[in-house]
Amino acid sequence: MRDGEDGAQWVTSHPVAHVVGGRGEAFDDAWDGVEAVIRLDAAQFSEEALHGLDAFSHLKVVFHFDRVPVDEVETGARHPRGNEDWPLVGIFAQRGRNRPNRLGVSRCRLHRVDGLDLRVSGLDAVAGTPVLDIKPYMTEFGPRGELRQPDWATEIMREYY
Repeated sequence: MRDGEDGAQWVTSHPVAHVVGGRGEAFDDAWDGVEAVIRLDAAQFSEEALHGLDAFSHLKVVFHFDRVPVDEVETGARHPRGNEDWPLVGIFAQRGRNRPNRLGVSRCRLHRVDGLDLRVSGLDAVAGTPVLDIKPYMTEFGPRGELRQPDWATEIMREYY
């Protein structure tokens, strides 16, 4: 971490892995059937870093939307997917990729661990995407209590996976 001119702290992250295979380009729907590999960086990690991960069925993956140009980052409100039938909502009230810091978080199915490779499906990140962190998905970290979301969010996600 370092301090910025305004006194805010800057955070620097380095990829722990990259996405191999899967889609070459991002588009919004049908991610569930997409298979890919999350390949750990062999210069930083050994297979030991993945010991025990194969006991989990799903992962939480944090990645960088590295293909989003900085000048396309949204900091205000927009219509999700540019669809004016949906309400104007702030960038933090939606999951679009044009976010400040360009961070994505995804839940995907882990099929197997193969050396430094994690074979997954349903990861909504494209080939070459830098992966910043990988965590096992644990039921207890899922939502507690009743969930609510607006109708437009249900509609937008209907064909996503």
